[in-house]
Parts: sequence; structure tokens; C-alpha cells
Amino acid sequence: MTLPAQSDRQPLVGPGEPLSSERLIRYSRQLANPDFGEIAQRRLAHARVLVVGAGGLGSATIPALAAMGVGAIGVIDTDAVELSNLHRQLAHGVADIGRSKLESMTETVSRIDPEVSFIGHNVWLDSSNALELFAGYDLVLDGSDNFATRYLVNDAAVLTGIPVVWGAILRYGGQAGISWSGQGPTYRDLFPVPPAPGTVPSCAEGGVLPTVCAMIGAIMCSETVKLITGIGEPLLGRVTTYDALSGRFRELEYAVSDEVDAVTELIDYDLFCGLAPAAVGSSGVGDTSKTGGSAEFGETSGSDAAGGVSDEIDSRELAALLSTKAALQLVDIREPFEFAIASIETAELIPLGGLEGRLADIRTDIPVVVYCHHGIRSERALRLLQSAGFTNIRHLVGGIDDYAQVIDPALARY
Repeated sequence: MTLPAQSDRQPLVGPGEPLSSERLIRYSRQLANPDFGEIAQRRLAHARVLVVGAGGLGSATIPALAAMGVGAIGVIDTDAVELSNLHRQLAHGVADIGRSKLESMTETVSRIDPEVSFIGHNVWLDSSNALELFAGYDLVLDGSDNFATRYLVNDAAVLTGIPVVWGAILRYGGQAGISWSGQGPTYRDLFPVPPAPGTVPSCAEGGVLPTVCAMIGAIMCSETVKLITGIGEPLLGRVTTYDALSGRFRELEYAVSDEVDAVTELIDYDLFCGLAPAAVGSSGVGDTSKTGGSAEFGETSGSDAAGGVSDEIDSRELAALLSTKAALQLVDIREPFEFAIASIETAELIPLGGLEGRLADIRTDIPVVVYCHHGIRSERALRLLQSAGFTNIRHLVGGIDDYAQVIDPALARY
């Protein structure tokens, strides 16, 4: 694919009103850049940018967008600030723990520049509201942390005709690019199909270095400014990757694919990404009346619709089993530092990385439940043990985090 020459690319946003002397002083170092000037700054002031997520990448981008003079910033988020957020989500502080991230971010933006319009969208982004939300903005920054949302953002942007600046982070690395149908390839051209569930850990499961958030967030902000003002060469048809351990950047080029179907409507993105519905009774959703029944697997909510034994267990059923003192091996497959933060009583620690070498420690004569933080690693442990011949294994849906919310609020969450 041949990218348009810089002279052929038009700025995404028209210029707003002339800047006051105070605004000229505020942005004087920015205005002094070659090929920037007041008109580019007025384009930023007239722009409406929607950011998906006020977490790691949101905290790296939203304050920078406000400082650079983007006139209106919308943010979609439903989470509250937690202690485990603070090492990388620098827009929030200790005093914000327990507060809505939108409330915290509103104050952060206001401290930077009270003239920037902040629009909080305290909604879960899905196929029912994405098109309406996107229609009010010129551009979307996608800082989400799951593939279902990334494909939803891509498709909604395709249907509304606006570009997406996206970023992804994990452990010591990250990547950033632009998805813009009609101007270049989209996220689906780069990733036609999502990875199998459980194969790519989240930051909560796999970890993330905070400086990676800052690096990828800075790239996303630069790309946003380039699209809005028309300066430079945007990352259309290119992905920039960063490896903090080596300090190196790499670039991957890609093009519009003839094998990718056109986006004509929004779909069920959880289904597209192979995600199963949440377990009934977990996190306070669905039937909460299961209080009795046998302690043996398969005789309460452990039975599937066909009458067989499910390989999943929810927090309420696990708590019921533990309360009966039935024979049960509970295995925590998280890392030792996580086990030190919180663990379910009677659990023994066998980290996932060493599980294959400790198969002899897994009982075969009684039911076994494995759990992790959110249920991602425990599902991998389940498959590993099943492939090794175990038939008595189940994993805790939602992990210890769900158990803390539903059963034992005294357990520390992280």
C-alpha cells in the first residue's frame, strides 16, 4: 500500500477561534516548532478526542492531551482507583483510592488547564452505545486492555469514519499504531482474528513496567497531534514496538488485506473473541440461591447442561464446599508475592511456572480446585493438568479477586 504524500493529507480538524494572549503564552514553546504555529494550535483547541480507558495508557495520554491544548477530552471508564493502580496510573494518587477514575481524572485535567472541556462517560462500552458515543468525536484513543474492546473500537470507528490511535502494553514492551479505514489499514488488517482466550495475559496477570505506559502513551499523543493538525507522517500502515529491556524500537509495516471482510455492523465481541459468559452466581450476577447440595463435584452448580461435570467452579460453590470441610485440594497457582498479599484458607501454593514439575503433588483421589488472580492462569493450569491425565480438576472462575468480592471482603484485592 502506498501512503499519501504529506501534502495530500489534510488536517483532521479545522482551526478554532484565534488564541488569546494568555493561550499564546501557555503554548509558546509548542508554537515555536517548525510547521506548527498558531493555526495548528487552534486545530487542537477545536478538536474533540475520546479516550477509551482511564488506566495505564489513559493516565499517560489524558493529562498530556490536556496540557497540549486539546479542547475537549471525553473518557470512557467505569472503574474505581485501587492501590495496585498507582505505580503506573500517575494521574491518580493515594487520596483517590476508592474514587471513580473519572472523578479523579476530572480533577487532574482541571489542575492542568481548567479551560479544557472534560466529558466523563461512566458506561461500559459495547455494541449498543459505541456508535452514538463515537459520533460526537473527531478521533479515538484506545487504551483498553482486552481484545474484545479493541475490535469493538476498531469497528465502531470504521462505521463512523474516524481514526483510532491505539496502544497496547504488557510487561517490558508495548506497541502503537493507527487504524483508519479509507486512509489506510485498520486493526483487523493487522490482526484479522483475535488470539485464543488465555494465551495473552492481561497486565494484572503478566505485569507491566510503568515506564512502558509512559512511552507508548507519549507515542499515542504524538500521533493524535499529527492527525489533528496535519503535521508529520502518521503511523498509518506501520506499527511501532518498544522493548524496555533492550531500549530498542522496531517497526512493522502492513497493508489493507483483501482477505478481511468489510465491517458492516457491530457484533458480539465477547463471542468473536471466544470469551465464555460469566459464571452464573459469580460477582453477584444470576442465581444466588445455591446454598446447599452435596460437597461432591457435579451435584450443585458444577453440573453442565448435559448432566456432565463442569471444569469450572464459581466463588459461591467453592465457599460452600469449604464450609462443609469436604475432602478437597485447593491449589493457588499464582506467584509467591501474590500469595503473600492474599490467599484462600487451606490453599497450597504451586506457581503455574513450576506446576508441570510438581504433578506428583496434585491429588487424584479427591476433587482439586486451582485458582489464580482473575481466572486466566487457572484455566491454563486446568488444561495443563487435563492434558496430563487428571480428570478431577476444576478452576475458579474470576479467581481470588471474585472470591474476595463475593465471599470474603477481608481478603486484600490488588
